Amino acid sequence: MNEVSAVEPQAGAVKDNNSSSQPYTLAVDAMGGDRAPEIVLEGLEMTAVRHPNIRILLIGDEAVLKPALARHKKAASICDIRHAPEHIAMEMKPTAALRVRNSSLRLAMNAVASGEALGVVSAGNSGAMLALAKIIVKTLPGISRPAMAAVQPSARGDVIMLDLGANIACDARNLVEFAVMGEAFAQAALGLREPKIGLLNVGAEELKGDERLREAAERLKQSVLASHYAGFIEGHDITAGTVDVVVTDGFTGNVALKTGEGALKLAFGLLRSVFETSWLTKLGYMLVRPGLRRMKEWIDPSRYNGALFVGLNGIVVKSHGGADGEGFASAIDVAVDAVLNDLNQKIRLRLEQVGAISPAEKTEKE
Repeated sequence: MNEVSAVEPQAGAVKDNNSSSQPYTLAVDAMGGDRAPEIVLEGLEMTAVRHPNIRILLIGDEAVLKPALARHKKAASICDIRHAPEHIAMEMKPTAALRVRNSSLRLAMNAVASGEALGVVSAGNSGAMLALAKIIVKTLPGISRPAMAAVQPSARGDVIMLDLGANIACDARNLVEFAVMGEAFAQAALGLREPKIGLLNVGAEELKGDERLREAAERLKQSVLASHYAGFIEGHDITAGTVDVVVTDGFTGNVALKTGEGALKLAFGLLRSVFETSWLTKLGYMLVRPGLRRMKEWIDPSRYNGALFVGLNGIVVKSHGGADGEGFASAIDVAVDAVLNDLNQKIRLRLEQVGAISPAEKTEKE
């Protein structure tokens, strides 16, 4: 993902101390996550250095946040606190979370829906976050279902993958929408003008896969995305970097994501075991340690933290619940990228071009 350092926000994207009419760049749920709010504030310390000109609406228990923010001077320079008397527990079911009227997560979603903020970031409950986003922020015209998208490492650089679990079962229309949204996300996050798009399948041949995949492929071939639709890809193509955008249903995407994470842990665990077998291997480790350190930094999960719920009428980013400060700062980077690159407008334009927005929806939007 592109590094974002002290970028200037677009006009209207920042609320400064002298203006109450402009929206906050982001609303941040300070109480979501395994170690909130401390990890959230540590992340915001880094954010203040990377993006000193943005404004954050920090939502949570004011009695906790005020003294904590006093210990994080840099974070305090970009944040305004809004009190939320409740928060949503990580284990709470989405249906129960919807009934918590004054939670920090709901108030953050309300801020986006009302236009007070342009995006929301939370490390909280994933199911509750998606449920609240769909009800409060709502989907973009032409989008039947939002998808969870994230940046992943590959041999040729970063790639975008979606859906990662928001939609277990998908039809051809959903997959085409994911391709549209993935293209726009790749342009915003990776800086690619014409990212290559692939449909994840059990084989690269045109006859492989089920009917929905073949139908989605035909639609993409006949759409404005045809010039950079690369066809079917297989699982090994994800890490090979064969394409820039990997499109699949949420069940397959989540399994692929978790399998990849597990494979990385296994590889590093085996390496550690090998290097600890004898004095000779320990000496070898000393020689290769700088290279291994660079490799670990390259595929560090903190660097790739931050899954974007694309297809919503506002920017919504989910940080891993167990992320550290660096990881939470990376999730904020994802949200800032999307806001500054006007991701949703790019998606709207593409949806119109592929005919996904009906005339009635377009008229209502205007």
